[in-house]
Amino acid sequence: MFTGLIEGVGRLAARDSRGGDARLRIEVGSLPFTQVALGESVAVNGVCLTVVAFDAASFEVDVSNETLALTTLGRLPPGAALNLERAMRPSDRLGGHLVSGHVDGVGEVATIREDARAQRWRFAAPAAVLRYLAKKGSICVDGVSLTVNEVDASGFEVALIPHTVAHTAFSQSGVGDAVNLEVDLVARYVERLLGQGVQQ
Repeated sequence: MFTGLIEGVGRLAARDSRGGDARLRIEVGSLPFTQVALGESVAVNGVCLTVVAFDAASFEVDVSNETLALTTLGRLPPGAALNLERAMRPSDRLGGHLVSGHVDGVGEVATIREDARAQRWRFAAPAAVLRYLAKKGSICVDGVSLTVNEVDASGFEVALIPHTVAHTAFSQSGVGDAVNLEVDLVARYVERLLGQGVQQ
């Protein structure tokens, strides 16, 4: 599990084909990376991946065809900035919201406009994702926990404060860029309970 609070921004160093799927090498950049262990989970642009090799400056992950097809990881060019977060520990503060690292869909940056010192970002999103969004609810965009300001039939809007822009890959993103989206886990459980009916 993750919190959606980005710990560092890295870069995609290489993508190698491996028997039909891929292995990614990711430069850790500003991510604190001491005491890393093989097999640990790292969220890469919101996608939970397993460390299969590492050194002081980078780590490698295997990415299945399913993940390549359903997220942005299969289309990012080498050098692309990546939001990175290591899995949370039981003692960590939950400053964002509970994030699983399982992407629900891919959206797109529709507009960016200045709003005093902040920025208003609008994202186009699939209907299958939008059905779970509510005004002032949570959404995870490329691994970043954000609050939904507005939502309609074609997309949603969030406000990014200067700190968020400066300390995430959003500082290098622009209109038309694809993003990974994960809805709030609570919304999924509520739908499940309402769909089955609450049984005593």
